[in-house]
Amino acid sequence: MNASKIAYRPVGLALGALSGVIAGAAFKQVWKIVEGEGDAPDATDENRPWNQILIAAAIQGAIFAVVKASVDRSGAVAVRRLTGTWPG
Repeated sequence: MNASKIAYRPVGLALGALSGVIAGAAFKQVWKIVEGEGDAPDATDENRPWNQILIAAAIQGAIFAVVKASVDRSGAVAVRRLTGTWPG
């Protein structure tokens, strides 16, 4: 493993945590628009129908994937600019 990959690990972990926070906030806002409610349903919420739970999970998964990929890619580009090597 080269030095840039080792140096990128803590950066990647921090970016992962940051992307989770960003994605969570984005999902809450999107869910308010989609459903008009403050909280998305939990999978074990017996008062919510299956379709609502599955739609919420699909939207949440898509948002998390897009935000994580965007943050990870931006972090890798920043590392390449700083070190001259791609961390991945």
